[in-house]
Amino acid sequence: MKTVPAVSKYLFAAALALVVVSGCATQSPAHETPADKQAAAIRSLLPADALLLGEQHDAAEHHELERAVVARLANDGKLAVLALEMSEHGNSTAGLPVTADESAVKARLRWDDKAWPWAAYGPAIMAAVRKDVPVVGANLPRERMRDAMAETALDVQLSGPALKAQQQAVREGHCNLLPESQITPMTRIQIARDRMMARTIALTVQPDRTVVLITGAAHADKALGVPQHLPVELKVKSVKMQAGATAVGGRDPAVYDTVWQTAALPARDYCKDVKR
Repeated sequence: MKTVPAVSKYLFAAALALVVVSGCATQSPAHETPADKQAAAIRSLLPADALLLGEQHDAAEHHELERAVVARLANDGKLAVLALEMSEHGNSTAGLPVTADESAVKARLRWDDKAWPWAAYGPAIMAAVRKDVPVVGANLPRERMRDAMAETALDVQLSGPALKAQQQAVREGHCNLLPESQITPMTRIQIARDRMMARTIALTVQPDRTVVLITGAAHADKALGVPQHLPVELKVKSVKMQAGATAVGGRDPAVYDTVWQTAALPARDYCKDVKR
């Protein structure tokens, strides 16, 4: 395989999505450009009522892929809504003019730049705004989290094995530092967040267009995450964007419709940082 210039790596990542999943590839015409390959990878996921882009939050290439997907769908008139884990349900840019500046957009989304750097997410968001496509918050509002922790009905939203897997993911996601008594309440929050993102998608679906959700890869997991709470009649495609050949967290790639592999990031022990 020829060496891919660094500036084009993210374009080839999308084009190679099906290779990661199926283990085989077709020959591309010699004249096909990286942009052509990227467009083909996006088209392979359509039509879809909802497209879930599951990112690794600190992977810059994933944010560029998100911008590219949003821009292409918006330019084609196929983007219904851009929904975000990074903003709470109820926040929306609807009604803002296409010329709105970034400060106005951030105000509408009640953007928390410390938690979610605007430099990473702003390009995808503004690509939607410039095409008059609403950007909406999809996450569970913070004031509802305490109620979610006590909501026993959330315990039956997943099957027994899936619930146990979600509880284990919560343990590992908190670096095994949570007392066992907190695993069930924190799992309920995770499930409530998935349900709220699913509700946001269901409320914004439009015929012949696609709702795009930008979220962490765990929420895009078809076995545990947002897809579990969507109406069965919706056509949903879930993408995992994976930095490097080895999945962080060890989830089976089969729980996504496709995997877009990007360049590996420098090794980092996140739990060591937390413990420190």
